[in-house]
Amino acid sequence: MADMGTFREAVTAWAAGGPGETAHELAAGLPVRAAVLLEGPSDAAAVGALAASRGRDLEAEGVCVLAMGGAMNVGRFAHLLGPPGLGLRLTGLCDEAERRYYARGLERAGAAQRAFFVCAADLEDELIRALGVARVEELIGAQGDLRALRTFLRQPAQRGRTSQQQLRRFLGTKKGRKIHYGRVLVEALDPERTPAPLDALLAGL
Repeated sequence: MADMGTFREAVTAWAAGGPGETAHELAAGLPVRAAVLLEGPSDAAAVGALAASRGRDLEAEGVCVLAMGGAMNVGRFAHLLGPPGLGLRLTGLCDEAERRYYARGLERAGAAQRAFFVCAADLEDELIRALGVARVEELIGAQGDLRALRTFLRQPAQRGRTSQQQLRRFLGTKKGRKIHYGRVLVEALDPERTPAPLDALLAGL
């Protein structure tokens, strides 16, 4: 039975140069009304965790949360999913450094530039600031990664960096860690401390 995961796979294959017939058929049958364009799977994990914490089922609402494999792919996905393609409403979340890719990609696809939200550095940075260094370290300890963090902090490259910068770098040092902590950090947030870009993204869906 077709579901949003199947649709996501079809869109990813289409964006990689495959045929688009399957994506069109699935979009009509589900149906899908909106797509959230995200840089990677850790962002998707965070969006999914926040939606779940607020009692929302985005897939049931017709929202496809899609990790594109990098911000430079946004133009391709926006063209396929936006007005020139499936005609879905587009939104997304990106890092400050990638703002230009999102703005240009959405503009060329005929989607409003204001449809996406920008993190000051990246989503991990936003979450660490929202929770505070001490709380993030506590969560890392609860996940069994405190020893790994302490080993990481002893590396010469970490000298001179702020605690926040060190934590942000630590989350990206092992495959799958950013995805895991994307969920963990979001689930630990007090509702009123949700980073503004993430909060605005979900509120607009």
